Amino acid sequence: QVQLRESGGGSVQAGGSLRLSCAASTYTFTFHVMGWYRQAPGKQRELVATITSGGVTNYADSVKGRFTISRGNAKNTVYLQMNSLKSEDTAVYYCNAAIYSNNYWGQGTQVTVSS
Repeated sequence: QVQLRESGGGSVQAGGSLRLSCAASTYTFTFHVMGWYRQAPGKQRELVATITSGGVTNYADSVKGRFTISRGNAKNTVYLQMNSLKSEDTAVYYCNAAIYSNNYWGQGTQVTVSS
């Protein structure tokens, strides 16, 4: 019953930047892990970045050095700063939040990078 709300997607030129935001509808508890996944046309959904409640981050090799995941000041918020965007970053980006055995997903936000 958790709603994840995403914003910040859009269209950008290669080399540009976007900042994605995700906020959960509840602040009753702290998610163990929050993160971002993406799915490009014809591809499987893949991990982009995650951050634990303790601040430990993990990145896909393809985005290391370009993307930064961070927590917001409010609990259960997460951001993805995307710099030096490439055409291959074009995908639907999904916010994810996990606690115990439960995984919650946002509806996704489209990121389109033009060459």
